[in-house]
Amino acid sequence: MTWRRLVLGATAATVAAVAALLGGVIHGSAGRAAPRAGVTQPGALAAEFAASNTATYVAQLQDALRMAPANVHGLGLLGLAYEQRARETGDPTYYTKADGVLRRALRLAPSDLIATGGLGSLALSRHRFRDALTLGLRARRLSPTTAQTYGLIGDALLELGQYGRAFAAFDRLARLKPGLTAYARVSYARELVGDYAGATAAMKLALGSAVGEREALAWTDVQLGKLYWSHGDVGAAAHEDRAALLAFQSYPSALDALAVAEAAEGRLDAAIASERRAVDAIPLPQYVATFGDLLARAGRRDEARRQYALIGAIRKLLAANGVRTDLETALFDVDHGVQLRDSVALARRARAERPSIDGDDVLAWALMRSGRCGEALVWSRHSLRLGTQDALKFFHRGAIERCLGNRTAAHAWLRRALALNPHFSLLWAPVARRWLR
Repeated sequence: MTWRRLVLGATAATVAAVAALLGGVIHGSAGRAAPRAGVTQPGALAAEFAASNTATYVAQLQDALRMAPANVHGLGLLGLAYEQRARETGDPTYYTKADGVLRRALRLAPSDLIATGGLGSLALSRHRFRDALTLGLRARRLSPTTAQTYGLIGDALLELGQYGRAFAAFDRLARLKPGLTAYARVSYARELVGDYAGATAAMKLALGSAVGEREALAWTDVQLGKLYWSHGDVGAAAHEDRAALLAFQSYPSALDALAVAEAAEGRLDAAIASERRAVDAIPLPQYVATFGDLLARAGRRDEARRQYALIGAIRKLLAANGVRTDLETALFDVDHGVQLRDSVALARRARAERPSIDGDDVLAWALMRSGRCGEALVWSRHSLRLGTQDALKFFHRGAIERCLGNRTAAHAWLRRALALNPHFSLLWAPVARRWLR
């Protein structure tokens, strides 16, 4: 997760608007800003990084560093540019390149802020959240008034399940630099605690802040669309996804989101075509998994199996370049019935590394699918402790209650999932409807 060229200045009116949104994110936390973590945002860590063609920018920095190999500032910017290339292409070897140049910069200048923050951002991208927190705190000691540092700290804390501290970090971010980054985090915190109206209002502020920034606008449209989708508004979600594609043609995240909306609209061929374009652009495991699920729904099971097999190769490449995917791997394996006994151990390890509500939920689901439903119930309850309105988590809880023989509770949770979003999962929404018959 990187925060680049998105921190925009605010007028008095927008400062007042965000101040109104920050109050009471969680009970007793008046004035706390909220994160939009767990998602990859566009932009750069340094204001200097504003090139629209990152590949050209990388080449320019490389040429300059051949002439001055000890230029710490140039090394820091090259590290950030490599991180951007990883995000743009899906090629994790850029993470290894970024790691090399950023560490070289720190060997030359141990107190360099750009290199320290860049390594923190890299740790987030690699899902190494404790490392990210350590680097974020180090960056804060170097420059307590640099706003982006609080985004880095807060994102790490969020993935480590330390929500109060994360919200406090984002409160500091918003006070230092209101703008798209702060508004997006406000939206996510509101979403975490079940405040859909507040989340939507904050993301609309973020959208207004993104005007004139092609990628930022597309990213924010997609996030707003995902909010609409989470509450079952398929038409509004698809509208935002198409707006994102108007802002940024062939934007992979928009294609991926649009494919799911098209499937919900009953346009399966269109959904497969959109997801294929997303996979062709950036073969991220989540895109490939959705592509496989869409093919399976269309009865093209051999093609689906080939996509699922591809995920394993992608994960190996990610792991070779320092990216941890235990949580995502565990969820995929549990959903698709792959080595269920091993998936419980993997989910436990993932939850230990990432003790968030998502870590709790994946462990609960792995335990349930392995028949250990009493243990699963404990973790499912924990995953819902913030009041998050998440149809998939509601479904998991319903499945656990069903496993335990609690028919009334099971039906209540399943109905709750479908009422919130009738299309919450390509795999599991049809199952929920079948169980309620």
